[in-house]
Amino acid sequence: MKDLAQAEEDEAQELVAPKTWKQRLWSITKVLLKFAVTSVLLYFVFRKVPLEKVKFRLLHANYWWMFAAMLCFFGSIVISSWRLSSFFKSIKLKLDPRFNFRLYLLGLFYNFLLPGGIGGDGYKIFLLKKNYKLPAKKVFWAIMFDRLSGLWAIGLIIVALIFLIPQIDIHIGIPLSIFIGASAIYYFVAYKFFREYTHYFWQAHLKAVGVQSLQLVAIVFIMIGQDFEGKYSPYLLSFLISALATIIPISIGGAGIRETVFLQLTKVFPMDESLATFLPGTFYIISLLVALLGVYYVIRPSRLEDGLPKTEDNSENQSI
Repeated sequence: MKDLAQAEEDEAQELVAPKTWKQRLWSITKVLLKFAVTSVLLYFVFRKVPLEKVKFRLLHANYWWMFAAMLCFFGSIVISSWRLSSFFKSIKLKLDPRFNFRLYLLGLFYNFLLPGGIGGDGYKIFLLKKNYKLPAKKVFWAIMFDRLSGLWAIGLIIVALIFLIPQIDIHIGIPLSIFIGASAIYYFVAYKFFREYTHYFWQAHLKAVGVQSLQLVAIVFIMIGQDFEGKYSPYLLSFLISALATIIPISIGGAGIRETVFLQLTKVFPMDESLATFLPGTFYIISLLVALLGVYYVIRPSRLEDGLPKTEDNSENQSI
């Protein structure tokens, strides 16, 4: 894991160091590969579901509900940055909430819109190590536990949704027992080997539930904007499963992967194929619009810490 932390930091270093022709070639290659994967996945999706049907849904959507969905997603980003600050506090890194949120937006932009370049996590590691003299490994693990808390929250909500879907012929006690057992092991490992990061452990995980819940509400709002009157639970479960599928960054912002997973799950759950394709596509657009807010801090990096105290006692952090 130390190598992973160093890899993130080295990737971030590309922002301030001149690139060799091999680095440029690899960056271009990564972008092309991700575009290729995204294009192939979307090609197969729209071979099954005519693009005209999805386009019709978009053109005839209730945009007020779409706007409400965007506000929910933005709210989930606010809570996400708050959740990450809990793990930063565990390593005695107390960031100003404004700076933490701006940094989170910037990281979202890097993750979402620069698929072949620096990752948002790598930039956070680089910047925080530089400004606060923290070991890259410490910041890396804070960010890693932030991601793990999101996965834990998805698992919790999936268990709840399984109970609401009759097509899943399984006693609720089975997935619930698996989740409780996995949670116990997860916390034991964290407490045993990463005790430093458990100071605000459950507080952060409750915030993670809030993040995922707001994103599900955003999906519900999008569906209401389509005058949907059926059962929401299969679509919400499919959305969470598709979110798990985007963990491996092989496409542009998860595009193509979510649609493919949704479409495959229409064979299992009673879902409309065009709506199942429209939902992840619309969520992608909303995510893109919110991520674009981070470009401001790329153009004006001095604004990242604008309005913050000029002097800050970091002696506690520097001694770590």
